[in-house]
Amino acid sequence: MTRAAPCMAKRRAQDDPGPGGGNPKASKAGKADDTGGDHPSVRLDKWLCAARFFKTRALSGEAISGGHVHVNGTRSKPSRPLFVGDKLDITRKEFAWSVAVTGLGEKRGSADRARELYEETPQSIARRGEIAAQKRAMAIPQQTSGGGRPSKHDRRLLEKALRKRLL
Repeated sequence: MTRAAPCMAKRRAQDDPGPGGGNPKASKAGKADDTGGDHPSVRLDKWLCAARFFKTRALSGEAISGGHVHVNGTRSKPSRPLFVGDKLDITRKEFAWSVAVTGLGEKRGSADRARELYEETPQSIARRGEIAAQKRAMAIPQQTSGGGRPSKHDRRLLEKALRKRLL
């Protein structure tokens, strides 16, 4: 009888429905909202895609896992629930955004709708403007004339000049 007791305890644990009442979706939903209230939330990776910081949800998930997205100053996971009022620091290549979440969205929509989901800080706007100006200043200007392959018109003028020299 002593041998059967651990087996029965294990079976009872499997039969116990737990806090979700046997519904696995209900128990997962309780874990997603850490505040204990009925505050609406959205997965971080879905929100980043809806706000158009990344083109796909997979790219946003990679950036989050890679440490390029911080929520309220801490590193997080793609499945982290995001609430209105959260502060995000997003880094993509040399550009960085500091934004406050003002709306929630799961689906990617128009650029106007995406801008309604967040408000960028003035410091972030100024910093990105400085970086863009530096990139423009460092860019190599394209040669407008005399470089590269001649246009059709230039080629015909060259051929005409060469024919006159040869005659």
